[in-house]
Amino acid sequence: MADTRLSFDELALLLRRVFEAQGLPARIAAVLGENCAACQRDGALSHGVFRIPGYVSTIQSGWGSPSALPVIDAGEGALIGVDACGGFAQVALDAARPLLLERVRAQGIAALSIRNSQHFSALWPDVEPFAEAGLVALSVVNSMAVVAPAPGATPVFGTNPMAFSSPRAGQPPYTWDQASSALAHGDVQIAAREGHKLAPGTGVDAQGTPTDDPDKILNGGALLPFGGHKGASIAMLIEILAAAFTGGAFSSEVDWSDHPGAKIPLTGQFLLVMDPSHTDGFAQRVAQLSDAVRASGSARLPGDRRHRIRAEAAQKGVALTTADLAMIKGYL
Repeated sequence: MADTRLSFDELALLLRRVFEAQGLPARIAAVLGENCAACQRDGALSHGVFRIPGYVSTIQSGWGSPSALPVIDAGEGALIGVDACGGFAQVALDAARPLLLERVRAQGIAALSIRNSQHFSALWPDVEPFAEAGLVALSVVNSMAVVAPAPGATPVFGTNPMAFSSPRAGQPPYTWDQASSALAHGDVQIAAREGHKLAPGTGVDAQGTPTDDPDKILNGGALLPFGGHKGASIAMLIEILAAAFTGGAFSSEVDWSDHPGAKIPLTGQFLLVMDPSHTDGFAQRVAQLSDAVRASGSARLPGDRRHRIRAEAAQKGVALTTADLAMIKGYL
């Protein structure tokens, strides 16, 4: 239960001030503040204000170049390249979005290849705005090596999420965001903090033995892919698109040993955006399919809970605990 509530704008401004207090330029602080506030607003608590200490410790560690502005290689075709220069992927996407929209409207499809980027958030905020504009978007990002192949004991992959969003007539965009690991790394951290056990098949300890103890997974162990070798295949696909294709680092190449306190991987991101306007009634068809899934007995579709929480936050404010608010203000 929330101890306090702030409007979205109030929370975004408060978080922007946190980032500015760490020396980040106003433009970058605003992008990060709104992104983090959106995750908290929509109930993605493992990527909301829970992440603020990680942001701060990473900035203070000297890892990457958090104040860097991206360099855009516009090219001439469907592919736009962006060097984040050690800065944040959300900032790179924000800078390249106008050109990306121009290309996809003109050509029907366009892609964004981001390298040397830090990403510490949920992935759905990167794709859903495109669906709200009537487009279809798919994005993948790799992270630090915390996931062992199946079977395996040594971390090779990141949690490597994939997110997809599509417009849907008469309904919010159909959006999902899921890790290729059995559980998001942030959820393992929350379970460790709160003393919860994890479901079988989530991870292994330092000896490669299956464990439901989040502390053993976080300290020398590894997460496992969802669905065994099928999840591992998806994790590797994401490494190829987000790192090999973009020119970013593989998850296993992230080395922050000289930067104690660093928490945010410096890797890459790939984003594909498509214009469905050539297909008559596309959004209606997506809504029709969604209704068919619900009629089959599925209580909810991906994104339903998030949109419900978002609507509640619009009326009542974004939920925060007293401890969350004190933590945020402690950085000001």
